[in-house]
Amino acid sequence: MSYDPPRPAGRLLLTPEDKEAPARAGRLRLLGLGERPEPALDAFAHGLAELTGAPYAMVNFPDERGQFYAGLYVPAVAPVVRSDGTSPRVGRTLPRDHGFCPHVVARRKALVLEDVHDYPRFAGNPVVDEFGIRSYLGAPLIDGTGLVLGTVSVADVGPRPWGKPGLTAIKEHAAQLVAQLEGRDGTLPY
Repeated sequence: MSYDPPRPAGRLLLTPEDKEAPARAGRLRLLGLGERPEPALDAFAHGLAELTGAPYAMVNFPDERGQFYAGLYVPAVAPVVRSDGTSPRVGRTLPRDHGFCPHVVARRKALVLEDVHDYPRFAGNPVVDEFGIRSYLGAPLIDGTGLVLGTVSVADVGPRPWGKPGLTAIKEHAAQLVAQLEGRDGTLPY
């Protein structure tokens, strides 16, 4: 696994290289995914949030430029308030070096971070400071060709003991979503 060069400020960027990004972008285009929000994927993300009790849930399709959340659930009331009284705005895109989904894509397997502060590699990630993320649970969306299309994930602003039940649930939901994505005819059956 290789890593991007140091950032201008001197902080190492610990985001793994994504060698499959061009192939993924082509596959997603064939499936009609990754370029616009999908209400059905928003509903899927909302279901993940309800299942896990996490305030954030995503269906992420990363490409060469960054990450795109075609499915996104954020709470109506932000769980984090900054010292100036504002809350971070979670949008549909993030740079590659933000968050933990790029690690799931590169690893090709689920990632469980019950408290990101326990892992120096992840504790310095920009989403920790910018959005207050403290725990993460994500799984890859691996299609029938063996390509990682993206990820499904949930995140919380406090440490979470996801445990084996959380890991099993996120992996099962990832597999269900891949089956639905591969069988799609321009619509998603949610």
